[in-house]
Amino acid sequence: MRPEGVYELTGAADPRISPDGTRVAYVVWWIDGDANAYRSAIWTAPIDGSSEPTRFTSGEKRDGTPRWSPDGKWLAFVSNRGSDDKTPGNIYVIPAEGGEARKLTDLKESAEKMAWSPDSTRIAFSSRVRDEAYDEEDDRKRKPRRLTRLFYKLDSVGWTTDRRTHLFVVDVDGESEARQITDGDSEDGEPCWTPDGTRIVFPSLRGERWDIDLVGRLYSVDANGGKPQQLTGDGVTFDTPAFSPDGSMLAARYQLEDGTFPHHGQIAVMNPDGSDLRLLTASLDRQCTPYPEFREPVWDDGRIVFSLEEGGNVHVYAVAADGSSAPELLLGGERVMSAYDVREGTVVYTATTHTTLRELYVDDRRVTNLTGERTYCEAERFTAISKDGTEVDAWLVRPDGFEAEKKYPVLLNVHGGPFSQYGTGFFDEFQVYAGAGYAVLFSNPRGGSGYSEEWSRAIRGPIEGGPGWGTVDYEDVLGVVDTALETFEFLDGDRLGIIGGSYGGFMTSWTISHDNRFKAAVSERAVNEMGSAFGSSDLFWVFEQQFGGQWYDYRDEWLDRSPATYAKNIETPVLVLHSENDLRCNIEQGEHLFTMLRLMGKEVEMLRFPAESHELTRSGSPLHRVQRFEAVLEWFDRYLKP
Repeated sequence: MRPEGVYELTGAADPRISPDGTRVAYVVWWIDGDANAYRSAIWTAPIDGSSEPTRFTSGEKRDGTPRWSPDGKWLAFVSNRGSDDKTPGNIYVIPAEGGEARKLTDLKESAEKMAWSPDSTRIAFSSRVRDEAYDEEDDRKRKPRRLTRLFYKLDSVGWTTDRRTHLFVVDVDGESEARQITDGDSEDGEPCWTPDGTRIVFPSLRGERWDIDLVGRLYSVDANGGKPQQLTGDGVTFDTPAFSPDGSMLAARYQLEDGTFPHHGQIAVMNPDGSDLRLLTASLDRQCTPYPEFREPVWDDGRIVFSLEEGGNVHVYAVAADGSSAPELLLGGERVMSAYDVREGTVVYTATTHTTLRELYVDDRRVTNLTGERTYCEAERFTAISKDGTEVDAWLVRPDGFEAEKKYPVLLNVHGGPFSQYGTGFFDEFQVYAGAGYAVLFSNPRGGSGYSEEWSRAIRGPIEGGPGWGTVDYEDVLGVVDTALETFEFLDGDRLGIIGGSYGGFMTSWTISHDNRFKAAVSERAVNEMGSAFGSSDLFWVFEQQFGGQWYDYRDEWLDRSPATYAKNIETPVLVLHSENDLRCNIEQGEHLFTMLRLMGKEVEMLRFPAESHELTRSGSPLHRVQRFEAVLEWFDRYLKP
């Protein structure tokens, strides 16, 4: 794959089975190179494979979130069809057999989460509600924002202090406007109807300290609006609630809140009033709420279906809702299953491997062929040995056109998070680097997800709980390099590069400030100075749950784990790559490292992407994604291919 191959990327997403079990609706997305924009359309396909998939909506802009009405007569979806790509996503309904789509909402902000009422007459959804100050289009005349909460901005979203998310209900007949049913200084999440259609259960950040504690509780509100009733208490965050068909139980994703992080997400059930909480997945000792791709627990014939991270893979499991049996694997293998739906034992899902884009499947039958004739480089799994003997999952991608007798430069990639994992699915980064003639190494060091909770918590601290970032995780990634060089003779140990974003950017900056074996580095959207990140990030202050204490009480410890503290040791040429609208790792983090290294006379350059967020490499402007690849390859070519 070459950098411009970004324009050829596509994939399937968000499959949903019709109530009668005969069809699946799903999304296909692609990139419009001329418009420099993403596009998507709703497609449908028969479950039994009796005919080919058909395109159901126009996809002139972005059509997504297909949801069948319970009576099977309608398909609702969200679309930003309109005069330009800045049009917010509104809710439309279209007859299940096809026809003209009817617009139900006229929103200033996009509809986000959507749920049909049991009687198919209403749709509940969430949307941000703008302060009236936004009516003034001239920023120079708009009144200043008054901040009273810490949660006042969010990466890729922007300002939230005057754009809180609330719930709405709209009638499907289209004869009235959407009605807002929650309000206040809160952030309200996914709506879930009670089976009798009278109330809506939803997760919310509410209360005096919600912006500090960030504990998501479940609430219930009358479907016509009113004062929400709190169902769950402190100590646990719940989201994505889902009622059993008979209404006797409520399932939700569960996250323990004990002041430390990380913990595995679990699947839990409770009574509709929030009592009698039971965990169903703790015995697995795995992350059962993969992020960011997840959905609510899916009920199917007394079972709950959910996804789980397993050593770089994402698999689909089922567990008896009454806890009478242990969770069982439904769909496994060396692949990432990112979306799924189940009805009467039939599972539809999207899956991707190292060499295939996200395709739609029904059980074991592949429905789509979006990968087409494109060919990509395979990744081979191997076991690396860390300094203390710990075994680490790692992968090698051989260069495109590999010849065994040649020696190849090597790029070590470090994932973000740290509580995440590199997967066995398609990743354009690895394909572009391999396509440019590099051998690519990547791994899942300690501190990440996809393994035991002990593994995930191995880099807590350094104040309490463990050694902290840049300790055993650093030893793990260097162990990957050492093992690979010993195992694969075609790797050139004199031409090593390292690249990583976010926490991976931290690890890149940290590694080159503690080891000089790398001849070039790209530190991307990194955390370089933890003290300033504490105050400039949209949420870096919550990392005290991982570090064991806040910056203002433990400045020395936070500085000790900051790569900038050791910048004088850096001898590796560094490209500092950052987005100017990054609210997660503010661009001052990149500026900090660039300024220090330049003043010290080090080899350093900085590349700044305007109008991009922390998500540049995943959902940024397609043109910027191509330009980023070109810049990264030019940098590594300069030092690793002299």
